[in-house]
Amino acid sequence: MKLSRIAAFSSSLLLAAALTLTGASAAQAAQQAESPDYVALGDSYSSGVGAGNYDSASGNCKRSTRAYPALWAAAHSPSTFAFTACAGARTGDVTAGQLAPLNASTDLVSLTVGGNDAGFADVMTTCVLQSEAACLARIAEARAYVDSTLPGKLDSVYTAIRAKATAAHVVVLGYPRFYKLGGGCVAGLTEKERAAINDASDYLNTATAKRAADHGYTFAEVTPAFTGHEICSSAPWLHSVKWSNIGESYHPTAAGQSGGYLPVFTSAA
Repeated sequence: MKLSRIAAFSSSLLLAAALTLTGASAAQAAQQAESPDYVALGDSYSSGVGAGNYDSASGNCKRSTRAYPALWAAAHSPSTFAFTACAGARTGDVTAGQLAPLNASTDLVSLTVGGNDAGFADVMTTCVLQSEAACLARIAEARAYVDSTLPGKLDSVYTAIRAKATAAHVVVLGYPRFYKLGGGCVAGLTEKERAAINDASDYLNTATAKRAADHGYTFAEVTPAFTGHEICSSAPWLHSVKWSNIGESYHPTAAGQSGGYLPVFTSAA
């Protein structure tokens, strides 16, 4: 009888130890599952132009520690984090120069791209410096490009990502509307120009969302997050024309990255 009790006691100790180890293994596995290999691709909206605090090693790519990819990585401690997004990048630049960190082990990819292909900078330059008619004509040209050419270019990028990161969850983020209509701006662009620019942003997002969905990617819409924080609002998260640093014009501020892009990406990741 005594031996039976000793055996039972020993068995319970072994069972407890086994459960403890199993629990530790489960916790370790859960931690690994929550620590993905993350690669951040894209243009200036992903590199963080406008947010300041740029990494000098990134040169003209202007990657900021205040950009949503860096903020997400700081909050979630991914197993690996590769940040290759670059200011001014077009679809071809992403394909040619940003995909090296991707591989079969990559778990998570983020991306903003397409605005530069559609001529965003030239649209805004035309609208700021030329007439309303010239502005509207340039916007119409950009919309035509989105219809005719951009879908194929997005397909090329999305296909190249999947070829390297075969199992990754890919989040494609959109662009915000730029202006609060009827807001506090009393000078600058006309209300018609502002409305046309907003509509063009929606048009680009719609086209991008369609291509992302067709590739099985998640499209993350940031427009709702920026509502109430557009240019001409009382608390803008976007720079207007910034003559002291023209390259930051029409880009998210640090608050736009942390309050707009970051929560949207976090929800989609």
